[in-house]
Amino acid sequence: MQPATAKWYDRREAVFIEFCIEDSKDVQVKFDKTKLDFSCVGGTDNIKHHNEVELFESIDPNESKHKRTDRSVFCCLKKAEPGKAWPRLTKEKAKLNWLSVDFNNWKDWEDDSDEELNSFDRFSEMMNNMGGEDDLPDVDGADDEESADSDDEKMPDLE
Repeated sequence: MQPATAKWYDRREAVFIEFCIEDSKDVQVKFDKTKLDFSCVGGTDNIKHHNEVELFESIDPNESKHKRTDRSVFCCLKKAEPGKAWPRLTKEKAKLNWLSVDFNNWKDWEDDSDEELNSFDRFSEMMNNMGGEDDLPDVDGADDEESADSDDEKMPDLE
């Protein structure tokens, strides 16, 4: 068994962790007040992965969620004390070779004013919108063959 590679980032209301395992099966995520326990079987080689993280601060295990996709397992850990920054994910300062900061999603939120939708609400909304539907949104006028468009006008001849 080996640990899954993971990236994390901090927000005002929650901490987000993405376990980067493609084609994961038998995903188990256990949220405890001060600990996260993750395990799954993943990849084409069906490798067993297990990660146990003693968290920097307490979370609300009942409000924390996870979502499996084809490429990863995304976890949202709802902070017990919202508004308190986490300088690291783990209780100990030790460097874990499987864990890195997700700099693409990292931002210094401490100086920002309140956002219209907090990160946790956005995550919940994203989770609800995720699904297997291949429906594409309707584009107004896309099927109208006779719609007059400003670029359909005849161009003047060049001199």
